[in-house]
This record gives sequence, structure tokens and C-alpha cells, in this order.
Amino acid sequence: MFKDNWIQALAELEQKGEPCVLVTVVEHKGSTPRDSGTKMLVTEQGCHATIGGGHLEYKALELARDMLARGEQQMKVERFNLGASLGQCCGGMATIMLEPVVRPRHHLVLFGAGHVAKALVHIVATLPFRITWIDERAEEFPAELPAGVTRVVSEDPVDEVDDQPAGSFYLVMTHNHQLDLELCARILKRNDARYFGVIGSRTKRKRFDYRLQERGFDDAALARMICPIGLAEVAGKHPAEIAVSVAGQLIAAYQAEPVPMTAAAPAAAHTL
Repeated sequence: MFKDNWIQALAELEQKGEPCVLVTVVEHKGSTPRDSGTKMLVTEQGCHATIGGGHLEYKALELARDMLARGEQQMKVERFNLGASLGQCCGGMATIMLEPVVRPRHHLVLFGAGHVAKALVHIVATLPFRITWIDERAEEFPAELPAGVTRVVSEDPVDEVDDQPAGSFYLVMTHNHQLDLELCARILKRNDARYFGVIGSRTKRKRFDYRLQERGFDDAALARMICPIGLAEVAGKHPAEIAVSVAGQLIAAYQAEPVPMTAAAPAAAHTL
């Protein structure tokens, strides 16, 4: 018997935010490996369940992975005659639908588990993000985390920067200004952030600019660091207000072209 385990796999992929394509046999005529309604879930590296194997499945995998590589979000329908031209001898006909069912998620690396971070996580977790949440203090994390959030308790948060995937979003909002500075230097050194924001006032921004310049970072590098963070139109100081403001800026960043942000936002001076 075939093991059609794609439903559980889909739930797990949704939890991880891993893109996939659901392949469904929507019509069959004559002799075919599987009947209409049979489904298979395809990821970049693997698949779950089967539509019967053979060259039909091979072509379905090829088409699905091409869609994943291109980031396509539109459904496709393909029809195959299962004759000699496809390398199968069934002689029937099968129509398959290829449907992207998990949107790719952006990766946010959030340093600090203070009041603003706690408020922000609950908002960003509802957006197309997976979140790596890092702090030295295990006791500061909530007992339960939203789906898509991974807690990292680290004795040296700065070292965690090097392990993050290219094109990540970064938010630095720890309880320690010196730690913030070290994180900024390490993130700027990577030079591959899609978004990089630091909570703080304009005074903190000037201080950090000066100290980072002393370490050899030029104006172009510093322009990639957004501080203060958040939308200029939101001037409130309550953690929830700041969180909404910063979430709005993150949305603007991922809706923009997929290149690093290069200018500091004229935002309100949100501080811890």
C-alpha cells in the first residue's frame, strides 16, 4: 500500500515555514499509476507520498522544484500521455495540478527578550516570518512561544550572528548597550542583512556611529543600520505601540525589492 502521509508533512512544513508544492492527480483516463485525487507533497530536497512513481512522478518533481526555485505562487495544470514518449507503458492519460501551498517565510533574528521584544514577537509571528529569538537570560522568555519562533539561550549572543542564513532580517534590542554595539559590528561585518534595525534614540545612534567608525566601518556601511527603528508617524512609547511601529517597518522592508535597506528611517526615537 502507498503511504499517503502528506497531510502531517504539510503541517510540519507550515510550522517551519518551508516552501512546498502540492501535486494532485486531478484527472485520469485509462491505465495510470494512481487514480484522480492522489496527492504528493514536494519540497526543495524531498517529497512526501507518491503519485505512482515512474517518469510521470519524475516530471512532476522536476516541475514542482522548478516552481520552488523560481518562487512561483500561481497554480499550474499539466497533462501527460503515459505512452512511450514519457517512458511509461500504461497507455493512459493523467492531468496533474501543481499548487504552492506554503509561502516562503522571511527570517528574523531578534536579539533581546525585553518588553518590546515580547510584544513584537506576537505580532511578527502572524506575518510571513520565522523568528530566531536570542537572549542570554532563559528566564526572560515566555513559557509558551508562538508558532514559528525558536528560542535560543546563548552565553554569547554575538557569536550567534555568524550562524544565521544570508538575507536575514535583524533587530537588536537587548538590555545592554555594549552588547548592542558588539552585535551591530558583527551584523555589519556580514554585509548581507535584508533589514537591520537597532532600538534606541538619536543620541544612541550618533554614539554608535562614532564608535563603529573607529572600528573601520564607513558611511555606506553605517547607512545600512536603522536607528531609531519604527515608523515616523508612530511616536508612542508603550511597548505595544513600539512593536506595531517596528512591525510596520518590517512589512515595508519585505514588500520592497529584495535588496538590503540602505537608508536610516526618519523614525521616532524608540528606546528601551
